[in-house]
Amino acid sequence: MKNKILVDILKSKVLVIPMYIYRLKDKLELNEIDFIILMYFYNKGDNITFDVNQINKDLGIQAKDIMTSIGELTSKKLIDFKNIKNDKGITEEYISLEDFYNKVSLLLMDEEVEEKEEDTNIFTDIEREFGRTLSPMEYEIVRAWIENNFTEELIRCALEEAVLNGVSNLRYIDKILFEWSKKGIKTKEDVEKNRMDFRKKEESKQIEVFDYNWLDDENK
Repeated sequence: MKNKILVDILKSKVLVIPMYIYRLKDKLELNEIDFIILMYFYNKGDNITFDVNQINKDLGIQAKDIMTSIGELTSKKLIDFKNIKNDKGITEEYISLEDFYNKVSLLLMDEEVEEKEEDTNIFTDIEREFGRTLSPMEYEIVRAWIENNFTEELIRCALEEAVLNGVSNLRYIDKILFEWSKKGIKTKEDVEKNRMDFRKKEESKQIEVFDYNWLDDENK
């Protein structure tokens, strides 16, 4: 029944509901009638004269339901009442949507943060590097790494190692993580230190080869 109210109102073009606000409907924790009345005020603009009879006429919602919604919207700090003098010097009661605008701004900022976090999670990073979507089984493998206390930072290091070696599969990354675990490597700093130690060993081997006296070996 409530859905029909919204459909009828939208068909009559009484309300225009921006998509970004409709998307936030659940986060605003409003039922359908509360949302309709809030959008009615939004369409009217700033400092709307509060008139129950006019709202009833425009939306076809019963006066008692309107007053209940007004109470809900006020308690949730989405609307506020202000007394403002009109051109004739008469004080009238207006509805302010300033709190609603502030609330929507904060929710939109939260959405941006959530999107950034989603864009930088380890699953997205692996898919980006592999150039494909991970299978459900691969998702479980990555989750198992996390459950086994491999940090996303360490997994990214192993991913980088795999990509540098031209390998794009989780088995290779799993082997890297297993070897690092045996060596006690737990952080990015540990990885860097391990790489430096490996380079030093390789450089030391090359120096030993160059220092070898081949002439003495031939005379023996």
